[in-house]
Amino acid sequence: MIYGLNKINEMAEGDSEFVHSVIGVFLDEVPEDLKSLEAAVNSGEFQQIYQLSHKLKPNVDLLEMEGTRALALEMETMGKNEEDLQGIRTRFMKLKQDVEQAVVELKRDFDF
Repeated sequence: MIYGLNKINEMAEGDSEFVHSVIGVFLDEVPEDLKSLEAAVNSGEFQQIYQLSHKLKPNVDLLEMEGTRALALEMETMGKNEEDLQGIRTRFMKLKQDVEQAVVELKRDFDF
């Protein structure tokens, strides 16, 4: 599994409906944010890259996707500083792969 549930389970305190709800929100929001981020990366919109990377960070952090969180942080910083669009693109490809894998696994594991 690319994701973990320890943080969510701690927050849920045994409430499985809460866990299911958090996963549902992730599955609703994150793929849309990923599409927007991809468009920003493809068009070189540094401000959008910064904002959308910043928005993705807590979502992947909540699912303990540390490597993906690190990529989002790097992209956020690079977008803010308007630097190295090719480096952003390289990081985005890995981030996209990780998020898409998490979406597949979450849908399978939680019957979405």
